[in-house]
Amino acid sequence: MSREFILPDLGEGLTEAEIVAWLVAPGDEVAIDQVVVELESAKSVVQLPTPFAGVVESLGGDVGEVLHAGAVLLTLGTEVKTQAQPGAQTAAQADAKVPDVAEPAEPGIVTSDSAPAEESGAVLIGYGTRQSTVTKRAASAPARFGRRGSGGLSGGAAVASPGSGGAGSTAPRSNGGARLDAARRSPVVSPIVRRLAREHGFDASQLLGSGHDHLVMRRDVESFIAEREAPATVTGVGAEASAADATTRPPTTEAVAPLPADREGDRRVPLDRMGRAAAAHFSRSRREIPEATVWMDVDATGLLAARGQLREATGERFGITALIARFVVAGLAKHPALNSSFDAERDELVYHSAVHLGLAAQTPRGLLVPVVHGAERMPLRTLRDAISARTEEAATGVFPPSALTGGTFTLNNYGTLGVDGSAAIINHPEAAMLGVGRFIERPWVVDGALAVRTVTELTLSFDHRVCDGAEAAAFLTFVARCIERPVSVLAEL
Repeated sequence: MSREFILPDLGEGLTEAEIVAWLVAPGDEVAIDQVVVELESAKSVVQLPTPFAGVVESLGGDVGEVLHAGAVLLTLGTEVKTQAQPGAQTAAQADAKVPDVAEPAEPGIVTSDSAPAEESGAVLIGYGTRQSTVTKRAASAPARFGRRGSGGLSGGAAVASPGSGGAGSTAPRSNGGARLDAARRSPVVSPIVRRLAREHGFDASQLLGSGHDHLVMRRDVESFIAEREAPATVTGVGAEASAADATTRPPTTEAVAPLPADREGDRRVPLDRMGRAAAAHFSRSRREIPEATVWMDVDATGLLAARGQLREATGERFGITALIARFVVAGLAKHPALNSSFDAERDELVYHSAVHLGLAAQTPRGLLVPVVHGAERMPLRTLRDAISARTEEAATGVFPPSALTGGTFTLNNYGTLGVDGSAAIINHPEAAMLGVGRFIERPWVVDGALAVRTVTELTLSFDHRVCDGAEAAAFLTFVARCIERPVSVLAEL
């Protein structure tokens, strides 16, 4: 008897992920909740544990292959390949051992006391089963080092792929040169697929999908775009295709200047999955959000003094980012328009009841924005600890999936990069982002006389659809006043 481990719904509109590394191989015996694969979505790299125990029969794809939610990740046989000696324990079981102490429930996980013994005690909703520690990848484990090339992997070993036509087979199928049909309503799950089609002037649901039950896949949309943009012939079927394309191609308003020809020494570097996702996200923000920016210099000498007093009083360290984050949360309570989103389809403002504070972070995997959820409910110490946890995760660039979703406002401390200000791109669909520049000593007028003070620059980028400049300026001056005189925030607590 075999069991299939299905790729779960990734949440937040993410319906596909690329296989980064397999941590097991066919023939390996695995235990419940043992991490078996690393996947890269458009947001992060995550490790997935298996909800079943057994012997690996086949893998659902090669390293570098893109799988969609609902695809088979792994096929497991229920028969154990070797009998363990009484009292003995396999290395895999030792790595996957779950503590006897009851674990607290996690968001997105439903536990079941009546789960069968041979299955995980947690039901997948999104990623994973029980909380597990990060599994280290063996040096010999199949992994993606560079991009896949034709005929194999660059710098890495190929993995055994499932047999042709097997349960784990994910070989793409051609859509057979499908044409748009206004009467067709094929299922489209992925927002990426819908957006890609919309940006090229057609409705993805009008294609005949090559996925299960005619599900429209990204390859279907890309294939149709390539066919439509290819030079059409003037006879036979080519003429008909040209006519069909003319009815669906959006009108061109201006010529696009061609890129200069490659010169000797030039090199092209394809974007990886996260790079492509980031580029699309930045472009969408600039395209859809009419943003404006306000900024001001702030005397932060009082903030540094208050941080020292806080350490003396508690014996604990409090970072500048944590203190400013607490001021931001207080400011958003007074100016909720900055903690909102604009629903363009309904022309409505959505005021968020909770503050899910994003923290722009430069990680080994590039720029990511991990989120501290429910920041409005946190006292300073709790908020500091939550920010510290996100900072530690940023050092590896590997976050829990929930840590990169649901933000409502972003705090960007780019002063750590040595700059004073930035016209930052708003993290769509949020309405604003506060940037903090470096802290530097400058001459400053205090009580009519020059003095040396520690000064920083605050920059607020905001969506002009959700508020006007007066509201944005009021929020910015509130945060500035808290930095200059931290005791003033006590009235807001």
